[in-house]
Amino acid sequence: MKLLHCKIAKYVVFAFGGLIMIFLSIIPIRIAIASYQAPYPQVIFTLGGGSDRERFTAEFAQNHPNLDIWISSGAPPAQAFSIFQAVAIPTYRIHLDYRAVDTVTNFTTLVKDFQQRHIQHIYLITSDFHLPRAKTIATLVLGSQGITFTPISIPTQQPRESIVRILRDSGRSLLWIVSGLTGASFNPRFRPPFYAFRQLHSRQLHTRSDI
Repeated sequence: MKLLHCKIAKYVVFAFGGLIMIFLSIIPIRIAIASYQAPYPQVIFTLGGGSDRERFTAEFAQNHPNLDIWISSGAPPAQAFSIFQAVAIPTYRIHLDYRAVDTVTNFTTLVKDFQQRHIQHIYLITSDFHLPRAKTIATLVLGSQGITFTPISIPTQQPRESIVRILRDSGRSLLWIVSGLTGASFNPRFRPPFYAFRQLHSRQLHTRSDI
């Protein structure tokens, strides 16, 4: 019986590994198709993690007046809208979403919204130290759903994140691809977020477990 269990476990591991390899081989193809069909970014997507990201995004958006702005778990609504209003960005362009609790869920909570709006190419904005991890997750999560991205980094003085964090979130992204789960609830600092998705006047608080 023990030998049978070992064989079954081995087959499960091989099957799971094969499934992962199939997904990894498909992602570059889906990204290439998205890049062909949408060669230019259709929206601006900013990962929350400090009001400096909203300020940078506001300036960036001034040069791209036809693109809507999506911000995942960033500054509180009042502060965010104030930043954009200071440079005359109209509120109808701004989409604030506070469902994400970490970087992986920045992407997994909004990828369906992008798909529903037929968005295939985004500007991805975050801090330079955070960009390698964000690009890795974006390649897996967005790429697996047929969405490509153009990264934009915000200069900082902070050192780049460790490879351990990138590998951890790569695994979580793969988990999401095959199961729809991100593993966020296993983080000891995780708290189920208050859902807040308002285009204009949301005032709900939010919480994040990392940036």
